[in-house]
Amino acid sequence: MDPRSATTDSRRRISVVVHARDPISREGAIGQLRHHPEIVLLDKSDARAGDVVMLLTDSIDAATLAGLRRFVHDAGLRVVLVASLIRRAELLDVIECGVGVIVWRREATGHRLLQAVLAASRGDGDLPADLIGQLVSQVGALRPGALGQPGGRPLGLTPRETDVLRLVAEGLGTGEIAAKLSYSERTVKNVIQGLTTRLGLRNRAHAVAYALREGYIS
Repeated sequence: MDPRSATTDSRRRISVVVHARDPISREGAIGQLRHHPEIVLLDKSDARAGDVVMLLTDSIDAATLAGLRRFVHDAGLRVVLVASLIRRAELLDVIECGVGVIVWRREATGHRLLQAVLAASRGDGDLPADLIGQLVSQVGALRPGALGQPGGRPLGLTPRETDVLRLVAEGLGTGEIAAKLSYSERTVKNVIQGLTTRLGLRNRAHAVAYALREGYIS
């Protein structure tokens, strides 16, 4: 049976591939995820058949960034990045690779990894609070329009898009945003998809960075 068609309690299970340079770290993450019925673990050779890839790393280097781009752009996977260290100068590079879910390795309990996988599978953003602060600071160093489409032409956000991104920046998921704004979850997803496509942005985290830099949210 295709693991992506398996169900638990009538819900589709999420197929996950775990990658790490250190085999001990990889087995540790697999061991924590194995006990969750919502997840089907795939072998690395089946990566393209998965829904989410979890990449564990100590730090961010050129090889890590290349791997992230390959997973997101070539394989079309949602990524959970589990890292020990992301330097301030590396954060936007990670986000622009298409990563919207990051977990610190020191916080990578089984429950936290499950939350991250679920968020990635929904297309939600999930960044540690301290990284959101770094993102605000890092974006402030960029010139206006740098996160928009090529050429840096300023592009506006509608009030509805601004309201949604403000709540994304506060760490709310799709369902929480929908409840807060009295929208359907489909409407929230459509708003985010529409603005990221129009502005040439990678994902929710990249959209938040844009909105912060252009002064739509603070």
